[in-house]
Amino acid sequence: MSNHNYDGDLEKFVKSLFGNNKNKEKKKVQDAKIVKEKPPFNPKKYVKPAIVLTAIVAVIIILLSNIYVVKENEYKIVRQFGEVVKYQDQPGLYVKIPFIQSVTTLPKNLMVYNMSEEEINTLDKKRIIIDNYAVWRVTDPKALISNARSLVNAEARMEEFIYSVLRTELGQTNYDEIINDENSGRGSLSEKITKNVNELLQNDNYGIEVVDVRIRRTDLPQENEESVYKRMISDRESIAQKYLSEGDAEKNRIEANTDRQVQEMISTAKKEAALIIAEGEAEAARIYNEAFSKDPEFYQLYRTLETYKKTIGDETVIVIPADSPYARILSGYID
Repeated sequence: MSNHNYDGDLEKFVKSLFGNNKNKEKKKVQDAKIVKEKPPFNPKKYVKPAIVLTAIVAVIIILLSNIYVVKENEYKIVRQFGEVVKYQDQPGLYVKIPFIQSVTTLPKNLMVYNMSEEEINTLDKKRIIIDNYAVWRVTDPKALISNARSLVNAEARMEEFIYSVLRTELGQTNYDEIINDENSGRGSLSEKITKNVNELLQNDNYGIEVVDVRIRRTDLPQENEESVYKRMISDRESIAQKYLSEGDAEKNRIEANTDRQVQEMISTAKKEAALIIAEGEAEAARIYNEAFSKDPEFYQLYRTLETYKKTIGDETVIVIPADSPYARILSGYID
């Protein structure tokens, strides 16, 4: 509701209605003029906060860049002006001095180093190409950095020592003993090489240890392969011939043993058969004697007929007197 009351004067009432709006418009114009009349921006008052903020950010960046993390499987070596001052081997967060100290990382776990192939002369003056590998680890990172300067240099020195020991050991071994698996002493050879290489590394204090050295492969120079293959074939043929000879000897022994057992069995059987036959013939003779003793004349006749059966064939001609006993029997006279 409006606060203006009409008292009968129309002109006064209209002024009271629209006079306030004009006053408001004048007031807005005055306020705008006041805003336009504000003092200009002064950057000097923001310089100090900006410098403080920049310094804080720089300090944070420097601190973060000089914090390093040590993992379980690594060493962190801190160097100051190139010299090793300390190393960390326990996992955690550590801080180095900015702009003065630097950090180098070395692995703590076992590593495999594949060595390059090398040609070596054996005891019997034959050449052989060796391809081997080494399992090794860092034991003293400070000594490694101080003496070898880097992991690559340490591996290079280790390879030199390994091939030096290999030349010495294989130079005392014949060629056949190296390539022949049946007579190979590679197991003991690897242990001896590992021991000798570690002694050389310890003497020079390189801070590394060789866990094992193994010969992966042995090859021959191209000019020696043909002669070696022929010799290997000859050796295998000799071994095969030996096995064949041993097999033939075993075969002959088994056959001779079997023949002897068969002959013994046949002799025993014949002996037992002869005994049985003799007993049977004796029993038959006894029966015949008992039977023939009851009628001697019949026995005489039987024996005569048996004799004739054996002596007279289909074309036999016999001339006998008419009054002979045999003629009488043939004629039917038996009195």
